Amino acid sequence: MSNTGNVIGGHKANINNPNTSEESKQNSRDVLENQLGGGETGNDSQEGKNPNNVAGGLKATLKNPNVSDEAKESAKERLNDMK
Repeated sequence: MSNTGNVIGGHKANINNPNTSEESKQNSRDVLENQLGGGETGNDSQEGKNPNNVAGGLKATLKNPNVSDEAKESAKERLNDMK
């Protein structure tokens, strides 16, 4: 039996992979929306997580040259919300 979180993660990775076809990405979007409840794992909240580890990960995102500007902006907003 597959771990739902891993399945969701795989579809999300496929959607963001520049090397996959648009047809494949659309299939992943459809699966997430129609079969996996929009892709929410229940682990997306920060409840129960060490806030220092979360902040460290967000700061690493800001400094990573391989991360998109959109992801960096999201990380910046989340860091500001933590203050």
